[in-house]
Parts: sequence; C-alpha cells; structure tokens
Amino acid sequence: MKPTQQLHQLGQSLWLDNITRDILDNGTLRRYIEELSVTGLTSNPTIFDGAIGSGHAYDAGIHEKARAGLSGEALFMELALEDLRRAADLFQPVFTASDQRDGWVSMEVSPLLASDTAGSIQAARDIHRQAARANLFVKIPGTPEGLPAIEEAIFAGIPINVTLLFSRGQYLAAAEAYLRGIERRVQAKLDPRVGSVASVFVSRWDVAIKDKVPAELRNKLGIAVAQETYQAYRAMLASPRWRALADAGARVQRLLWASTGTKDPSASDTLYVEALAAPDTVDTMPEKTLLAFGQHGSLKGVMAEDGGDAADMLAAFTKAGIDLDALASQLQKEGAKSFVASWQQLLQRIADKTAELVRAAS
Repeated sequence: MKPTQQLHQLGQSLWLDNITRDILDNGTLRRYIEELSVTGLTSNPTIFDGAIGSGHAYDAGIHEKARAGLSGEALFMELALEDLRRAADLFQPVFTASDQRDGWVSMEVSPLLASDTAGSIQAARDIHRQAARANLFVKIPGTPEGLPAIEEAIFAGIPINVTLLFSRGQYLAAAEAYLRGIERRVQAKLDPRVGSVASVFVSRWDVAIKDKVPAELRNKLGIAVAQETYQAYRAMLASPRWRALADAGARVQRLLWASTGTKDPSASDTLYVEALAAPDTVDTMPEKTLLAFGQHGSLKGVMAEDGGDAADMLAAFTKAGIDLDALASQLQKEGAKSFVASWQQLLQRIADKTAELVRAAS
C-alpha cells in the first residue's frame, strides 16, 4: 500500500498545495487523485504568480479578458476561478461521497482587505457567487482583523479556509469565530452545515529560529507547536459546546497542516508529513513534498491526542531564549505582509503580460 494511501486510510486528507493550468490540461492533477489519494487542493497568489510567469498557458486567457475590458484584480479573479472550477469539478465525486467533508479547493480574498472587515465579507460573497461551486473555500487570514470577517462569513453560509494561523492560541481564536458563526446560524434556524478548515503553518517556525537554537532543537519547534494545537483541536471536538452543534447537524472545522515542505536541505524531505499524521485533519503539501512522500515516505506513527511531548519540547525552546508568543505574532504579521507583496507582484505580472500580448497582437 502506498504511503499516501496509508495516510488516507488513517483519516487524514491529502491536498495539493498547487494549481496550474498545465497540471489541469495534461492530466497530472487527475493522476494525483487516482494514484496518490489527493482529495483537494489549495492556492495562493504566489502559486498563481509562478504559474502565470512560468510559461504561456495563461496567455490566451489574459488576452481574451483584457480585450473584454478586464484588468487588475477582476482579470485575475476570472483567470484563477477558471482553473479552480475545473479542479472543483475533478474533486466533486469526493465532495459528494464524503458528504461535503472533503473534495475542496480554495481561493483567497485580496490581502489588501486584511484590515477591512466589511470589504472582506463582501469579497468572500463575491468569490463564492462568482465561483459557482459548492466545494470552494474562500480563504480569509485568521489575524485579529480577519476574525470578525470569518465569523460573519460563516454566519452568511460561506465556506471558509482560515489561513495564516501559527499557534494554538491563534487556532483557538479562529475556532471561536467559526463556532460563534455556527451558533448564530442555529439560533436563526439556518442550516448549520457550513464547511471550514483552520490552516496552521508549520515549517516557518523552524526557518525563523534555525540559527538561534542548539543543533539538537533544529526542525523540532514547528512539530511541537502542531502537537500542542492538535491537543486543543481534539479537546474542542470533545467539548459539550461542539457536541451540541454537531447534534444540530454542524460540520467540524477540520485542522489543516500548511507549510509542510521541508526547508532545511539537511533534513528529510518528508519530515513534516510523517510527523503530522493525524486522523480528522488535512495535510496540504507542495507538489515536491507529495511526490517525495509517495515515493519513499512512511507512516511511522500517529500524533498523540494529548499532545505527546509537546509541553516539554516547547519548554526547551523557551529555555533556549525563544519567546513563543511573540514569535507566533511575528510570523502571522510577516505572513500577512508576504501575502500583500505576492498579491502586488501578481497584479504587476498580469499587467506586464497584458501589455506584452497587446503589443504582440498589434
């Protein structure tokens, strides 16, 4: 049995952290679904920027939309949603068979709306309507400014992928926003079945402190934070508050592991995937990591519901001088800034590509 299938049978969903028109056109995504147990995917501006800039697969679409009068964000949204609708259709059988638990794709609201709650809610509504696919998550950052938009979007019945979470505390804040949104739907006698995932980024912790801790602590902080967060997630699932919502028909907001590619060339390329094996979770992997795990990964154990040795490991990092709360906040702020930079770079690439195509056609 393939390692990817073992994770799938454990109860963990494997999603691809990538989308390009090429992998849709040449059948690669379909092959990943059939051969590597991939049951969903995520996207972000950096992924689309790389896809648009790496070849000519998007040239005809950009030219056509520019001639129709579209530019900037409007052109990008149309371009991205064309890909995501195709991917969503490939995952539709999984979406149906899993009773909408799995088979999702994701599209991000503009990161320029990060501090605009009303704007984020409207953007989420627009993306959900424009996508016209029930299995599409709208991604909203789980920053302090984003939490009100997450609650309101859930209350409005929009499926949400809460992104940019780095710690147990940030996860719990996102879970609270989700729970409040669902509770309000129950009180308003609305359908409580609104899909959501909470995306916790893992490897960036280890990148941030790689030169600040002894060698024996390298590449262990992200996993310890994930273990602590998984403990909080299991406790939430066992809580009377959640059980009441589940009894009313609500769907669990699943914990999703993001940033699971190994950044340290001296470490195993399947390090995080193997450490993050856990039922009732999602692992979204870069293509390189997915292929590596499919070829030579192994299921070495299952994450402990009680957090395992996370408390002792985190204490060791604190003793080594790492302020975990401050670092979690720093990582989230840096992530938000990075999303803005990627978004602006993407829009500039589209503008440049549009001008190039118009010149070539004249």
